[in-house]
Amino acid sequence: MSGFDIHEIRNHLPHRYPFLLVDRVVSAVPNESLVAYKNVTYNEPFFEGHFPSRPVMPGVLIVEALAQAAALMASYGSGEAPSESRVYYFTGIDKARFKRPVEPGDKLVFEVELVRQIKNMWKCKGVAKVDDQIAATAELMFTFKDL
Repeated sequence: MSGFDIHEIRNHLPHRYPFLLVDRVVSAVPNESLVAYKNVTYNEPFFEGHFPSRPVMPGVLIVEALAQAAALMASYGSGEAPSESRVYYFTGIDKARFKRPVEPGDKLVFEVELVRQIKNMWKCKGVAKVDDQIAATAELMFTFKDL
């Protein structure tokens, strides 16, 4: 499948500004993998305090963005119509590693792949890259709840 834009992303995820951290899905294979990205700009609210003299995207937000990409893969692969009332929750994060800083002007690319799914529990591997250099990696576990 080819990708989808921010309007379709908003159909799949309940997140909104300033916490929606995925701008576009480039490609998705249902229940298998997804590639997406975020254009990191100086206008991000977290840069005001992290750090004023050398802005760096917080690692925890990079992991959150990977989780949003994984939730998009799960939502897209569910076979159900997208719903803003479905919320995905972290159940675990393992092996998170940070390899390079992410700064304003970077295009942060997320690659997630399904490791295992049991009922409504998913485990995914995620890699965040800038210019084909690994910025962060993590294993993400999550579930969902319909509100």
